[in-house]
Amino acid sequence: MKLETLIKDIKIKSLTGDLQCDITGVNIDSRLIKPGHLFVALRGTQTDGHTYIGKAIAQGAAAVLCETLPDTRAEGVTYVQVDDTEDVVGQVATTFCGDPTSRLKLVGVTGTNGKTTIATLLYNMFRHFGYKVGLLSTVCNYIDGEAIPTDHTTPDPITLNTLLGRMADAGCQYAFMEVSSHAVAQKRIGGLRFAGGIFTNLTRDHLDYHKTFENYLKAKKAFFDGLPKTAFALTNADDRNGNVMVQNTRAQVAAYSLRSLADFQGKVLEDGFDGMLLDINGREVNVQFIGRFNAANLLAVYGAAVLLGEKPEDVLVELSLLRPVAGRFDSMRSPSGYTAIVDYAHTPDALENVLNAIHEVLRGRGQVITVVGAGGNRDKGKRPLMAQEAARQSDRLLITSDNPRFEDPQAIIDDMLAGLTAEDKKKTLAIVDRREAIRTACMLAQPGDVVLVAGKGHEDYQEIKGVKHHFDDREVIRDLFAN
Repeated sequence: MKLETLIKDIKIKSLTGDLQCDITGVNIDSRLIKPGHLFVALRGTQTDGHTYIGKAIAQGAAAVLCETLPDTRAEGVTYVQVDDTEDVVGQVATTFCGDPTSRLKLVGVTGTNGKTTIATLLYNMFRHFGYKVGLLSTVCNYIDGEAIPTDHTTPDPITLNTLLGRMADAGCQYAFMEVSSHAVAQKRIGGLRFAGGIFTNLTRDHLDYHKTFENYLKAKKAFFDGLPKTAFALTNADDRNGNVMVQNTRAQVAAYSLRSLADFQGKVLEDGFDGMLLDINGREVNVQFIGRFNAANLLAVYGAAVLLGEKPEDVLVELSLLRPVAGRFDSMRSPSGYTAIVDYAHTPDALENVLNAIHEVLRGRGQVITVVGAGGNRDKGKRPLMAQEAARQSDRLLITSDNPRFEDPQAIIDDMLAGLTAEDKKKTLAIVDRREAIRTACMLAQPGDVVLVAGKGHEDYQEIKGVKHHFDDREVIRDLFAN
């Protein structure tokens, strides 16, 4: 593609070089540059891409898109200067990849909790309907049936557009993606055209990055502010920020609710550890999910599918067939008669939701033993809050390691313990080794009890001092059951 075509939709501050040069690739990582590529210098949170312009040129970059021009410029290289590379990289990536969201319907899901479940269930449902579908999620990306491993909830703009382009080229008619607050704030979704947006809920998370809850809210809201008139904006009327999210959107607004009048209304009629009976818009459906938070997720899935043109009766049939996402309220029955549940809950609100769901089913007929930790190098303020929530709703509590990353695991545990009262601490054990903590919880469990292992869910690793070591909560529990 000619450079002139690639940058036709962006505002240029200055230009040096040949606009007719052929661009064979676009990258923001200088290590991935090959001859003929355009290097986009981004000012990231950790490093400034401008310091790698020389390396990119040494590796064969034909052109550079930057905010600040280097003092010395290489002969034969075109330099394009803009005010903010973060503002334009999404549009450049979209153009280079053939504008993939003009060739498929892209639906984004944002909120603190429930993004993975809703996006994945929509992906599974629409594949059952017979469509070719793409998925961009925390757990894994999919181009119809082809799995593509993922490292981030929302990839960088180049990776994101490349994946969407591959989806469109493969004939995908729909794509469902999680839209993180980081992705909105860092403009990773710039240039994309969404057919719909779904809001789940908003509670404390990622304040290590956003600094304040208000900034976090604004990042989520900006996604809906950017939706076109042709899109739908489906919001959770039961969340106090549900209406705030859509108050300035140009999209067609619809709401779902378990508590009040809404376009898509639901009610839990019966529940158990094997599923629930729901009423959705006056029709009953049995589902293989547990807890009111999952009832809300399923209501969002139902609403989005109907807004995308599927028949309500067909959607209800598919809801009854869907199974929970890996690591999201993953329930296992032990040979000795207690239930172990693995869940990704890693915020105070998510922990509250999961524990509420357990108590709704138990109804006091067994004890709840919770194993939980908190991630290192992340929002420290939520650590004592998570411990408080776990202690409030658990008969026994084991605080342990999650992904300590570059922090001392014991220091993270101490931050969590600081949130507990003297009475809470009487029923609490602190065990740094996560495997040992899970083993202890299972040893304490009696028939009819529930062991909740929270925080890591689908993850099959522990990140310690920059190294990912294999660790899967579900594997640990299955090994304990077998022995």
